[in-house]
Amino acid sequence: MDLYELPDFDGHEQVVFGYDASTGLRAVIAIHSTTLGPAAGGCRMWPYACTREALTDALRLSRGMSYKNAMAELPLGGGKAVILGESRRGKTPQLFQAFGRLVDSLGGRYLTAEDVGTTTTDMEWVAGVTRYVSGLSRKEGEVGGDPGPQTALGVYLGIKAAVTFQLDRDLAGLTVAVQGLGGVGRPLCRLLAADGARLKVADVRPGAAEQLRDELGAEVVPADDIVVEAADVFAPCALGAVLNRRTIPTLRARVVAGAANNQLAREEDGHALMRAGILYAPDYVINAGGIINVAHEYRGGACEARVRADIGKIPGRLTEIFERARCEERPTSVVADQMARERLTRAA
Repeated sequence: MDLYELPDFDGHEQVVFGYDASTGLRAVIAIHSTTLGPAAGGCRMWPYACTREALTDALRLSRGMSYKNAMAELPLGGGKAVILGESRRGKTPQLFQAFGRLVDSLGGRYLTAEDVGTTTTDMEWVAGVTRYVSGLSRKEGEVGGDPGPQTALGVYLGIKAAVTFQLDRDLAGLTVAVQGLGGVGRPLCRLLAADGARLKVADVRPGAAEQLRDELGAEVVPADDIVVEAADVFAPCALGAVLNRRTIPTLRARVVAGAANNQLAREEDGHALMRAGILYAPDYVINAGGIINVAHEYRGGACEARVRADIGKIPGRLTEIFERARCEERPTSVVADQMARERLTRAA
């Protein structure tokens, strides 16, 4: 496996492989860029089929974090960590302490936090051996903790902006199909329902969808069918690559706006969405609420109102991308990538 020849290698500054025999830790940390500051991005734990699959995920996610932090105007670069393992039964404090020592060995070039498959509790274990971690438990009134609700807030505001731009209306009476009801999808549904949206929901865990059916009156849809459901908005909030050559022709929504990272399987899929007349909210712009929260927690000195005010800038950034894409007749994904690279170049 030649790292430098992999399709998702994008001039990454550093890629570190970590192994700890006593705990079984197998991890990859990818640092894409430290141009704007230390590379920040969460730690994902997932049962990857092989090391190459884990490495590819780390490379793609870390580049996305560089673009996300640049577009959110944060003094942070882009990085990501992945742990190879089953999060439902493979966790121990010792495993995350070993991961913390790996993070600490980088001397602050990479800042970690929770992501898919990891939690605030896991990060507390990491914090026992390194200070380069956020997403920790907080006291009342303090900034920090689980970044999921803050991500959901940004996605909710971004959906409103996309609906206004594409459909020229508000959320009341619209149907939103939400794929994935975890730490972001669930609070997102509550925000959407409070605004009068009708919900169709799906999750690989049936109980998660049934809970929102009972709580919010959401319509439960089989996980394999949510992409093709009739809806005004499709909100992918699970794993990436959901928008691809197979699924895009089946979409019945006019807006795609959700929290999942790396929603496009390939760059060409952004062009396919544009040709289909579907407005796509670039994932790393709309889902930046969590990293905004993490950044304020790590730097300290901010209040929750400041965090919410910065998250409130997400709709304006999206609208700028939408307008520029329409004017230039280019996909929103391509426009967002160019804007992010321009910011990184100026900083360099």
